[in-house]
Amino acid sequence: MTKLVVVGGGKMGEALVGGLLAGGWTTAEQITVVEPDAARRAHLATSFPGLAVGVEPVAASGAVIAVKPGKVAEVAAQLGALAIPRVLSIAAGVRLETIEAQVPVDTAVVRAMPNTPALVGQGAAAIAGGHGAGDDDLVWAEGILGAVGTVVRVTEDQLDAVTGLSGSGPAYVFLVAEALVDAGVLVGLPRDTAADLVAQTLRGAAELLAAGTPAAELRAAVTSPGGTTAAGLRALEAAAVRAAFADAVVAATARSRELG
Repeated sequence: MTKLVVVGGGKMGEALVGGLLAGGWTTAEQITVVEPDAARRAHLATSFPGLAVGVEPVAASGAVIAVKPGKVAEVAAQLGALAIPRVLSIAAGVRLETIEAQVPVDTAVVRAMPNTPALVGQGAAAIAGGHGAGDDDLVWAEGILGAVGTVVRVTEDQLDAVTGLSGSGPAYVFLVAEALVDAGVLVGLPRDTAADLVAQTLRGAAELLAAGTPAAELRAAVTSPGGTTAAGLRALEAAAVRAAFADAVVAATARSRELG
């Protein structure tokens, strides 16, 4: 039997397949990707030799739903008809109860909120299990999403906050990057030079954070009394940048609740 069926061969579905194969989770022959678009099917078959690509779900040990939210209920019903025992949904805003209503009562359903850095193997995802999901099912979901980044466990009522923070978070960082590049040009740098410096600055700062030192300590280490960084930070605080980020996360969280 197929080990995993991935319904949705878009960018996120492709990233998951690539991560699973690169990490040795399984082989291409044990994964089936379901994708209605012929061009995407051809692309996936070329990118992953041996991968089964089709237009209808097949029986499998587990399934990933990676389609648009409006298609989730339909896909879940198809998976339920095949009695697939484990289902992981990465569709934004679709609640566990919506999926569970379409599958047999003993199906283990796990809902996840990943983010786009999964496309480069640096994703941040949170998962929550449904009524039929035990610890082994959560471990299974962690194994899939862990192939493209880090995974944390939360309760479903926290997933909207995850959406507002890390789900939407890359867009906030990209806006910061845009603003910094423009600022670099404003003070006299060529745009390509400013863009290179900003990208590497963000990359390096992220690596320092990933090493485990709290952000406040890292910020303090860069800030000499009366120095250039202190002057820059003072301008940011005067502009209420910290509060603006809080407002952004709160607004995105609220919107996620509305959509759910």
